[in-house]
Order: sequence, then C-alpha cells, then structure tokens
Amino acid sequence: MNNKERLLSHLEGKEERLLGARIVDLAERAMIDDTPQASDFLDPRERQIAQGVLGCIPAIRARGYGGFPEAERQRLLIYPEHYLTELLEPPLWALEVKVETPGRELRHGDYLGAILGVGIDRGQVGDILVQENGCQAIVSQEALRVLLVELRRVGSSEVSVSEIDLEQLEVPAQRIKEVRTTVASMRLDAVAAFGFGMSRTKMAREIKGERVKLNWKVVTDPAHPVAEGDVISMRGRGRISVDQITGTTRKGRISLLLKRAF
Repeated sequence: MNNKERLLSHLEGKEERLLGARIVDLAERAMIDDTPQASDFLDPRERQIAQGVLGCIPAIRARGYGGFPEAERQRLLIYPEHYLTELLEPPLWALEVKVETPGRELRHGDYLGAILGVGIDRGQVGDILVQENGCQAIVSQEALRVLLVELRRVGSSEVSVSEIDLEQLEVPAQRIKEVRTTVASMRLDAVAAFGFGMSRTKMAREIKGERVKLNWKVVTDPAHPVAEGDVISMRGRGRISVDQITGTTRKGRISLLLKRAF
C-alpha cells in the first residue's frame, strides 16, 4: 500500500475516495510548488472528509472560505504550514444577477440550474443568495469569466450579470423555527415528516425519490437512523437540525427539539 492509498483507506464509497484523492493531489501540489491550492466548493460533509485526509498529512494546513461566516459551501485553501497566513487570499469571486424582464418568481434552483446550464461545474459554485429581483452568487474565477459572457436568461426571464466585491454581498438573516415533537422511533421518515410538516407516507416517497439529504448526503432508505446533531435537508424546503433529544414520554415516544432553517 503506497502513501496515497493509506491516506484514503478509511474512506467509504467511490465519491469519498475521489474527493480524498483530489485533496491529496492538491496537498502534494502545495508542497511541491510551495503555493496555496484551492479546492472546489465543498459542503460541510465534504469538508469534514477533506479535513480528515489533510489531518494525516504533515506540514500542511487548510482554511475554509465561503464569502461570509455562515456560508454552507466553502473552498478549502490548502497551504504549507510555514506559509505566512497574512498572504492568503480568499479564492472567491462574487457576481450579481439582475432580472431585466420579470416573470414568475425565481428561486434558488432556477438560478443554480441556469448557471450549470451554461457549462459550469457544481464544484465551481458556492452559495447563492436569492433576492427580490435577482441573486448574488459566490463562484470561482473561471466560473465568473464564463457567466459574465454566457448567462443571459434564467427560466423565461432575461438577466444581466456583473461582478461585485465580496464586501457587497447582502447576506439575509437566517430564520430559525423551533419545533418540539415526539416520534415513535428515530427513523429518517418519522423525524423529517414532523420537521417539514408533511405526512410520513409522503416523506417516505420524497426520500426514495432522492430529494432528501442526511448530513449533506442523499439517503434513500426511509428507515435510516437519525441521531442528535444530524442535519436533514430537503430540496426546495430548507433544512432541519435535530437539536436535542429531550427525553421519553410515558408512552415510550422520543421527545425532540428540532430547528428548521428557512
């Protein structure tokens, strides 16, 4: 087993191993070139995997950059440990999309779909901040160059695109709703159904249809167990976190405190 195989040996599945291999390659390049290297935009689960791999590589450090502190998708800047952190530059660029011909209300998925539709890889796109008549997005420099030229329509609406400074990002205040409930078991369909306010039967269909993620990973088994601290997200519905397991009722049901982010 060579050194790279050893670093990846604890990872499960093809996707995790491919991500791990890319991170190892970036770390090697950072050491050889003595220059920071930026990863793709990664979700929290992917960053956890990447940090786990990097933690096994001596003399390498990494910082996450997403454009604002609460950014869900961030790039890791991987650099030699002797590198002066004062010289690190966030590998991020920002753009603003303005709707010129208003039509139906555009949502996050509309903007993301339009961006990917002009040939941009998902890993080159960070968080998208939806506004009343457009959006702001954090992207890679390569993506910015393409989008400034190619993105002219979102859905049926014509749009214009311009570069903005990261300091111009308008980050909306996140709304959090607390939900106290009880469930018979910590199955994914049971917890998610209460958190998103739908029947367990319908939630099971959503899960099987690959529209639900647990800790940023698609799960298709409605019976998959959920634990305290887990995050459940659903396409178009936001996400909930299992904040606390607060006890058990007299009838043996599990009492939960869920927090739903909008």
